[in-house]
Amino acid sequence: MLNALEVFTTVVVGLMVGVELSVAFVMNRIFDALPEDAGQLGRAHGGRMLGALMPFWYIGSLVLAAVWAIAGWGGPGAGLVVVAAGLLIVSVIMSVVLLVPINNRGKTWTPENRPADWKEQMNRWDRYHYVRVAVIVAAFTVLVTALV
Repeated sequence: MLNALEVFTTVVVGLMVGVELSVAFVMNRIFDALPEDAGQLGRAHGGRMLGALMPFWYIGSLVLAAVWAIAGWGGPGAGLVVVAAGLLIVSVIMSVVLLVPINNRGKTWTPENRPADWKEQMNRWDRYHYVRVAVIVAAFTVLVTALV
């Protein structure tokens, strides 16, 4: 049963990493290259859609890692799983403190109501997101290492 939990947790975190890498290095670049207001509208829609899903994914990944750490306590790789869970905690804190406030504003913007500094705010979100992606990539890497 523990093996299934280990694999499931690693897959869930790995898929989350893939989605967030795609947002950082594919989707936002596509949105930024769109003409006129389309990019801002795309980011707003993405903020609404992913903003509804990602909290469950982040918290779920953290819970799975914590359960793995508890269930495998004292076994091989348990310390690594605790480190990965710690990194996932950092990613959740970063999300709540740094990224969600910007996302909550951005997902309501339209070309008619967005603030003058909307691009600056999106650039700040992107910078925080790059750091968060690095944190979850590290967590995923540590989980994979714990499997071997």
